[in-house]
Amino acid sequence: MAKNFAEIAFTDAVKEMQEKHGSRRAYERMEKLNIVDGLSVNEIEFIRNQDSFFMASFGAGDFPYIQHRGGQRGFLKVLDSKRIAFIDFTGNKQYISVGNLVTNKNVALIIVDYPNRARLKNICQS
Repeated sequence: MAKNFAEIAFTDAVKEMQEKHGSRRAYERMEKLNIVDGLSVNEIEFIRNQDSFFMASFGAGDFPYIQHRGGQRGFLKVLDSKRIAFIDFTGNKQYISVGNLVTNKNVALIIVDYPNRARLKNICQS
């Protein structure tokens, strides 16, 4: 997506743990890979074929709330290489995710293709 995953995920504390447990060198190489600014063609096709995903939003206390979203294939749409949209079906009317978005526009998506054992993790920042 718009930012390199490693740039977001590999904080100093994470790098320290990678060093301690012997995986830092491999992830240093990953950090040097080409950064694609936006979704690739493969990611767009992957998203178009899914019928569900998980979305983590963050409340005022910065605690994550993870919600499953599902529908028929196509309810999750790629608007362009930097924007994803979905039909928000009426659920239990708690409005936790929507309420969290009022105070923190950042979300994380995890899209899993169980039959093909593939996944896409996406961090969306406003």
